[in-house]
Amino acid sequence: MDEIETGFTRIMEKIEEMKKKDAPLAETVRKHDAELLGRLAVMAKPVVESVGLDLLMSGKQDTKNELYDTRYYPDKMIILGKAEPAAFRPDDPSKKISDQFCILSGQGRFFELMYSSDGFFTDSYLNPIDPKTALDEYGYDILFMLYKAVRDYSEAEKDLIDALEKVIAYIFAAPVAAK
Repeated sequence: MDEIETGFTRIMEKIEEMKKKDAPLAETVRKHDAELLGRLAVMAKPVVESVGLDLLMSGKQDTKNELYDTRYYPDKMIILGKAEPAAFRPDDPSKKISDQFCILSGQGRFFELMYSSDGFFTDSYLNPIDPKTALDEYGYDILFMLYKAVRDYSEAEKDLIDALEKVIAYIFAAPVAAK
């Protein structure tokens, strides 16, 4: 056998070894997925406070469907996922849900944000859920979205720090002598 065949055979052996490890590791992660999501949520609190959105609590709609007299939730939140709306809201079964989202609050807690509208008044219900329920209802996409939000935030912070370091270096650099 030449070196290429030997190398290829070794790569195939490595792949088979990794496949044997993959299933038990993936199963361990699946068994502890809610715990992982809960820990990530607590770690992400500063990110939510920094980049989170002020989400609508309620408001009135004019004839052009523009909102006025709006009120927003006091905490910033990030939206992690969207689901098919449930038939009705838990706080008021007479209200049909038009949009339903999984959100993470600045306190590191998960909620389902459920919006209802009667054509004149739009309001919402913030339904607290635990990480396991969040995963069951919204899938692993929310875990990925939370990870991505934290990663993107850290990269943006690094870029900002790098840019500030360059500006400071430029400001305090020795003046260039005129020629």
